[in-house]
Amino acid sequence: MGTETSSFETSEMLAKFLASTPLLSESWRLCNISNTSTPRGFLTEQIGDVGYIAFSGIQTVGNSEPSCGNLVPLMESDGNALFIPLHRLNEGEEPVMVHEGLLQLFLSMHTNFQNQMLALTEKSKPIVITGHSLGGTVATLCTLWLLSYFQLVSSPLQVLCITFGSPMLGNESLSKAVLRERWGGNFCNVVSKHDIMPRMLFAPQASFTQLHFPVLLKYWHLSMTSPRFGMLAQLQDEDKAELLRLVMCHLEVIAQAGEEVAKSLFWPLGSYLFCSEEGAICVDNAVSVIKMMYLLLMTGSPCSSVEDHLKYGDYVEKVSLQFLKQSSFMQADIPESSYESGVAMALQSLGIYSQETVARPVKDCLKTARRMGLRPNLNAAKLAVSLAKINPYRAQIEWYKASCDESDDHMGYYDCFKQRDNSKKGSKVNLNRHKLAVFWNNVIKMLDNNELPYDFNRRAKWVNTSQFYKLLVEPLDIAEYYRTGMHHVKGHYLKHGRERRYEIFDRWWKERKVSVDENNKRSKFAGLTQDSRFWARVEEAREWLDNIRSESDPRKLALLWEHIDAFEKYARELVDNMEVSRDVLLKNSSYNLWVVEWSKLKSQLKKLSPQFPDYMNGEVVP
Repeated sequence: MGTETSSFETSEMLAKFLASTPLLSESWRLCNISNTSTPRGFLTEQIGDVGYIAFSGIQTVGNSEPSCGNLVPLMESDGNALFIPLHRLNEGEEPVMVHEGLLQLFLSMHTNFQNQMLALTEKSKPIVITGHSLGGTVATLCTLWLLSYFQLVSSPLQVLCITFGSPMLGNESLSKAVLRERWGGNFCNVVSKHDIMPRMLFAPQASFTQLHFPVLLKYWHLSMTSPRFGMLAQLQDEDKAELLRLVMCHLEVIAQAGEEVAKSLFWPLGSYLFCSEEGAICVDNAVSVIKMMYLLLMTGSPCSSVEDHLKYGDYVEKVSLQFLKQSSFMQADIPESSYESGVAMALQSLGIYSQETVARPVKDCLKTARRMGLRPNLNAAKLAVSLAKINPYRAQIEWYKASCDESDDHMGYYDCFKQRDNSKKGSKVNLNRHKLAVFWNNVIKMLDNNELPYDFNRRAKWVNTSQFYKLLVEPLDIAEYYRTGMHHVKGHYLKHGRERRYEIFDRWWKERKVSVDENNKRSKFAGLTQDSRFWARVEEAREWLDNIRSESDPRKLALLWEHIDAFEKYARELVDNMEVSRDVLLKNSSYNLWVVEWSKLKSQLKKLSPQFPDYMNGEVVP
């Protein structure tokens, strides 16, 4: 995607993609079937190589009704660790919160659909998870769970969540966590122009009477089963008007608060496809989504705000037709710029092109979305310039490594830095290490704040550059950690000292597209050890070796043998595959000294071999 592509334009690409493929129509078809045939449940279906799971909109939430704003921390409620990536928080950030009743609904169904879902992933390439109404929130939570699981097992499968008229699920921290994991593009929420359900949770619980929502929900549920059954539970016209007034009142306050101060218990997540009788447009900026929800609901009536929740089948058909024909707005003057033309088409897609009082603020809203959408690509361009400026710091560290590896003391890069004196050379390298850390921490911060393009973490330039930085500099971070005795204060580096940026870069590297050449066996040792955590593992192995000499508890001793055996196999594999830099094998490197000590200890203990495991007779890494 070129640097000129905006968020607004990217959202339109998503809308066109969905409308030009069977994904949208098939998703609604399955939702409709699930509504009538599997109330309070779900269904799965394989169509070609696409696997679908559709959750019924007819669900029971128990005592915590969807009209109340009862939010709970996701971490505290995630006893089975289903959403681990969403538990990561930045300093000072509020915890991820979700609607308690909707979360409990998902958890009550998880055991039932988990096995079917995993079976579906074995025979499908992409997975589409969909749901109508309350089923949409279950679909969203199901998608978050599956994305978390795929991240854990490094699965390449693609997942897309499509909801229809789904209520909000969680707070702004949830939305930020999804963006931080680069999952925003996995969610498309279809919202009709006047449907009150997706807007319901913007109004606080105290605003509703105890009768409003239960009667409305019963009407919707009966109508989903059969239109004629809906007549059995009608909400009075004055109650519909009161419900609309309450939602509009609170939504207006949030929508008109401005970009920086807009606050709400609930917050949009992913892209929103706003649809009408004329077509649809797609917006992915959360503030713009809220404003669009307010402006479009202004054009509705109490009756349409309720009935629109049941008309998604008609709207999906209109969306598909919109992209099969040219827009008829050309009867008006054609705007000069392609962007103005796109905005005009968007207004007509919403059926408000001729409604000046609403069209103008909607147009301003779309312009705001475009302006904010341009920022990520501009920021990426500026980062590229900044990267060029810090490259000399990296080059100086490379030179330092080369000089250490050639040094007469035969210690190598890691140990030279760890045992450095107060020389100017060592101080300069340490300063450069800090400067590079500041740059990359800023990159991570911008990603967390959604200030970089959605595919930034998949762009080869940044994936390769971050990997090289990690392999080059993390050994220095480990050396400094143990040099300053931080392992005595906080614990070993791997569990207590590793910076978050390195964990993120690990994930980028795992998720990259692997070329054929990368699978070829090396013919010489790597320029940089391919596991940047190698020296931290060496430091732990050194401590285990020391502990073996003094430990008398048989159970603790057996565990130490197990740890050392695992490290020995791990290191041997790296050396055999030539995935270590030659400094690892230098005479006085920490690793080589460990091998010598381990060999001596094994030799001494052979005389007492009956007291020790059989693997004491194994070979050591040369």
